[in-house]
Amino acid sequence: MTTSEKKQSYPTPPGSLGLPLIGETLSFLRDRDFATKRHQKYGSVFKTNIFGNPTIMMIGTEANQFIFTNEKKYFENSWPPSTTALLGPASLTIQTGDIHKSRRKLLAQAFQPRVLAGYVPTMEIMTRRYLQKWEQQKTFAWYPELRKYTFDVACKLFVGDEKASETEMGEWFETWCQGLFTLPLRLPGTKFNKALNCRKKLLNQIETIIRQRQQQAEPGEDALGLLLQAKDEDGNSLSVEELKDQILTLLFAGHETLTSSVTAFCFLLAQHPDVLAKARLEQQQIQLTEPLSFEQLKLMSYLDQVLKEVLRFIPPVGGAFREVIETCEFNGYTFPKGWTVLYQIGKTHQDNSIYNQPEKFDPDRFSPERTEEKPYGYIPFGGGMRECLGKEFAKLEMKVLATMLLREYEWELLPNQNLEMTVSPTPHPKDELLVNFKRLSEVH
Repeated sequence: MTTSEKKQSYPTPPGSLGLPLIGETLSFLRDRDFATKRHQKYGSVFKTNIFGNPTIMMIGTEANQFIFTNEKKYFENSWPPSTTALLGPASLTIQTGDIHKSRRKLLAQAFQPRVLAGYVPTMEIMTRRYLQKWEQQKTFAWYPELRKYTFDVACKLFVGDEKASETEMGEWFETWCQGLFTLPLRLPGTKFNKALNCRKKLLNQIETIIRQRQQQAEPGEDALGLLLQAKDEDGNSLSVEELKDQILTLLFAGHETLTSSVTAFCFLLAQHPDVLAKARLEQQQIQLTEPLSFEQLKLMSYLDQVLKEVLRFIPPVGGAFREVIETCEFNGYTFPKGWTVLYQIGKTHQDNSIYNQPEKFDPDRFSPERTEEKPYGYIPFGGGMRECLGKEFAKLEMKVLATMLLREYEWELLPNQNLEMTVSPTPHPKDELLVNFKRLSEVH
């Protein structure tokens, strides 16, 4: 019996493929506990049918390791059709194989430590502007404000536009984001169709910015400036068409998931005054000079633990898709070629074989004394060769905002609001995090 025949003799995982065509897509998009219910019923590897394809969901460190270490051999990056269409064919997120590898190297230039250190002063100035605005507003829904904040920071650092959230570009971007994980129906009025129209407008706007920049003597200090000068191994620069998709992807990555993470930080610290007090104490013990520097941020080891636990507790991305490019076998089940695999980040982070009381928000689990992490058990940015490229950028921006909040402001959640998490397009509280926001009283 050949290996492939032997693999075929294993069954596919248990589960239901649901209705013809749409499978279980609607339940998947609407039911927060979709994976939990099936996990309880079938175990940590089960099949379903979502976004038009039979899909195997996998949970746990062993599953993550199997996927991350077999990229290109058994698995290739894959996204639902709506995401693929809206991010665009030249987006790093969509690219695979050698082109992905060479493009990743190019884009990594915008996230090198030296470049990140150069982003800090701009992040600080823009954060200060927003903090002052919130101080004047006093009582407001914080989530939409944090969306504007991260969008403005991303636009400033990536394309040099610092008030983008107040323009049409901000509105287009919001509509575009709403369509990323939907059924790809090109019908008037659908989220997907509206998002496609906004993609066109966004690309036109980005192209205008690129063309203006190409006319300038100096390409600029932001990510676009770096990418305009970047060349691949063969000495080729990125075409304008590709640059447009890559910039759109950077704006998405530097805004959508990051908004979820900074919202989670604000939300969780408001609910855990003991953690807030400890984080504030650390800030009082570090003498900061103006402006903030990369070096000073490195001294905040407790804040690092807090941010790490925020990303474990409410990861901004629930999981990621891969296509099975070669029939393979895992734990006695066949994964047929052409099927999709979806690994679970949130479920891994709630696994009590990795974490002690995973349902508890506890930054000390990442202290040097405890270190509860296991390989492939902490994956807020994915893993393997496709780990999130902007992960250090995200951590840096979270840290700058957290530092300034802890040092100068206090916030409390308003009563009688729905704090339950909605997950589309990324996790945030249903009532958008209603808060009272004020400067810390000068008397300590």
